[in-house]
Parts: sequence; structure tokens; C-alpha cells
Amino acid sequence: MAVNSNELLNMAVKAADDKKAMNIVALDLKGISLIADYFVICHGNSDTQVQAIATEIRKRAHEAGANVRGIEGMDSARWVLMDLGDVVVHVFHRDEREYYNIERLWSDAKVVETV
Repeated sequence: MAVNSNELLNMAVKAADDKKAMNIVALDLKGISLIADYFVICHGNSDTQVQAIATEIRKRAHEAGANVRGIEGMDSARWVLMDLGDVVVHVFHRDEREYYNIERLWSDAKVVETV
């Protein structure tokens, strides 16, 4: 059974929240970018927490039958980028999130209220 982008978005947000991710933001990129339908952006306060958030999202995606296309940055745990197809997840370390400020780069995107 295929997982639609809204279900995938909610699953990623819930998994991040369950691992106490900070300041979780979901952006709707439909009509703005061909990269993905949604970005999920969050951060952890330590390398260990960043890895735990990303690991939980990957685990839940696999359980839901979603295809995890790629994960980058797990070793350094400063910025983990997860390609879930229609949803791209950015799990930052707090310092890197402030520096890169992805939300500002995608300011045309609407913030999505998630479950």
C-alpha cells in the first residue's frame, strides 16, 4: 500500500515530535518547487538527539511502507537530510538551523498545520 504525501508528512512530524524535536515546521512546496510536496524542518539540541530523531523517522517510514530514498549527514549529525519522496525532512543541530535558516529561503511556502 502506497503512502500518500499527507500521511507521510504527518508520520514524519509525529516521529520527530515523539523524539522531542524542537520547533517543528512543515512547509507546503506544491506549486513552488518540483523537489517535493513538503519540507519538514526541525532541530535537536545534541548530535545524539539529531540522530535519534532521524532514526525514528526512518523507522516509521519503513513501517508505513514508504520508500526512504536517501539519508545524508547521519555521521556528523549536524544536518541530516532525509529524502522520503514527496516529503523531504531536514533535521538540524540547533546551531546549524540558526545559521542556514531554511525557512527564510523557502519563505514563499505556506506553513502547514499537522496532526
